[in-house]
Amino acid sequence: MAIVKPFKGIRPPKQYVEQVESRPYDVLESEEARAEAGNNEKSLYHIIKPEIDFPEGTSEYDPRVYEKAAENFQMFQDKGWLVQDEKDHYYIYAQTMNGKTQYGLVVGAYVDDYMTGKIKKHELTRRDKEEDRMKHVRVNNANIEPVFFAYPDNEVLDKLIMRYASTEPEYDFIAPVDGFGHKFWVVADDNDIALITEEFAKMPSLYIADGHHRSAAAALVGAEKAKLNPNHRGDEEYNYFMAVCFQASQLTILDYNRVVKDLNGLSSEEFLARLSENFIVEDKGTELYKPAEIHEFSLYLDNHWYSLKAKEGTYDNSDPIGVLDVDISSRLILDEILDIKDLRSSKRIDFVGGLRGLSELKRRVDSGEMRAALALYPVSMKQIMDIADSGKIMPPKATWFEPKLRSGLVIHKLD
Repeated sequence: MAIVKPFKGIRPPKQYVEQVESRPYDVLESEEARAEAGNNEKSLYHIIKPEIDFPEGTSEYDPRVYEKAAENFQMFQDKGWLVQDEKDHYYIYAQTMNGKTQYGLVVGAYVDDYMTGKIKKHELTRRDKEEDRMKHVRVNNANIEPVFFAYPDNEVLDKLIMRYASTEPEYDFIAPVDGFGHKFWVVADDNDIALITEEFAKMPSLYIADGHHRSAAAALVGAEKAKLNPNHRGDEEYNYFMAVCFQASQLTILDYNRVVKDLNGLSSEEFLARLSENFIVEDKGTELYKPAEIHEFSLYLDNHWYSLKAKEGTYDNSDPIGVLDVDISSRLILDEILDIKDLRSSKRIDFVGGLRGLSELKRRVDSGEMRAALALYPVSMKQIMDIADSGKIMPPKATWFEPKLRSGLVIHKLD
């Protein structure tokens, strides 16, 4: 059973929400955050990217930066830009992108469920990134930003959410950078709160969709606090961390594409010949070409787009990892032909989220920065859940979820 609880959210009064809310800390660089915050003293970037309050070039990992985050978080509360609800609530958060809306429930997820694998992951995490977020959680004694979970479709929860969606939201705004719509409701009714808790308790697992490092950091800090508390009972607030949980069928996963700096000493003709050993290669001309189905890839090389269809026998339909296009391309193109072995550390490869489109791949190759680009067909949420259920880990840079969660709509304190 998945254990969740409501919590007393800390959030901006309605008149301040559009000044406070921000993009997540990990989707933009420090200078972008500095520019977006501008003269807005209420921007959450002062808490999640507090290096913007220091001279340009100050490391985001400087101890003073973490201390500034806590100082600003307290200042936001002192000035009334963030106010804690008096009662435990769940919250509903809706995002609209390209006419499609997905509805998430904001909950306190149980630390022990993460530790015991009931909250399932599909990616590896890096200890340095975990430690950075752990420091941020520790110094603020709060989960400032939520993690992004998926849960199996649930008709009871869907009906409850749609009932709230037909009412006036607490927040309703269009984000300035991406133009996506964001709405937010407070679930205050005790019966509805009990129903949400009961329905989650029927679920054997929850799935991390996006935010593996934040999930690990939040859970590890909670476990750390439990260990340090000689009077630990198990019901303290630090036993939970903030997550937005969406029905799996509503989520949009975009392609996560690759651009490479060189062809490992091969000419274009030699590279295409090597590809033809494992793929059916077809020249599609100069117009943008997007893969139409699984096991098809688009290659951009020398101002031409090519369709690459993996031949039978190059993948294993019975293996949840081996059947993935990210695995096929990693094995048969990046590793075998281009000698790019480690996607996490190689300087010869970069990754482009699908929201930027094929035109961004073309631009980076045409500029001379990159030699070739590879576009992939996106993985499905079912594939992600199957892999998580099997206990396996997806190859790096396999998923790109959009829209990203906005930060600053609600915060969870650990005491």
